[in-house]
Amino acid sequence: MADDVLFEFLHMEIVSHVYKEQTSREDTDKDRVTCVSILEGMGFRVGQGLIERCTKDYPTFKDDLDIMKFLCKDFWTSIFRKQVDNLRTNHQGTYVLQDNKFALLTQVSSGKQHLEEAPKYLAYSCGLIRGALCNLGLESVVTAEVSLMPSCKFQVVIQKS
Repeated sequence: MADDVLFEFLHMEIVSHVYKEQTSREDTDKDRVTCVSILEGMGFRVGQGLIERCTKDYPTFKDDLDIMKFLCKDFWTSIFRKQVDNLRTNHQGTYVLQDNKFALLTQVSSGKQHLEEAPKYLAYSCGLIRGALCNLGLESVVTAEVSLMPSCKFQVVIQKS
């Protein structure tokens, strides 16, 4: 319990620090894109390392869906202490992971005025997912969407080579 709270506060401070360091006085869209990119990059590197640890004693995955199921159950549980609430796919390389009470959004107020702030708190997590998938051999594009706090959906599009 205590380590969950520490992780959430550390995440909030990292986001705050990156935004303070990178934004100019005008707070332009370019600054916001840079911040999101930095946070996503941090998550990517951590995701690569964590998935290596989680899969070291795990048998080989048979397909993309098998990898996504592992990500939603074991990987998500190792980070957020719960599984993803819902996994959907179109069976053509697009997956939607839904977390109805996403831990990194619970500290942000649930009012509508905070919806526009949500993306900066999701960039790191998008990177975590993308880094994990990359280390498992899947290049992907990961985006996040929030319509009602603290619920969010991560859309993962696997890039076919």
